[in-house]
Amino acid sequence: MKLLIGVVLGAVIGAVIGYVGKCTTGTCPLTSNPYLGAFFGAVIGILAVSLK
Repeated sequence: MKLLIGVVLGAVIGAVIGYVGKCTTGTCPLTSNPYLGAFFGAVIGILAVSLK
């Protein structure tokens, strides 16, 4: 259950960061678009939950 919450929360935060901070060059993967932001946010969420 913790893992699912971490993934969803990370994906939502990453998508918001990707939407707000759009990088036009595409060189910054977290902020290039909401989909990549959600992906990287989910990965970070998994890592954050698994380290505790």
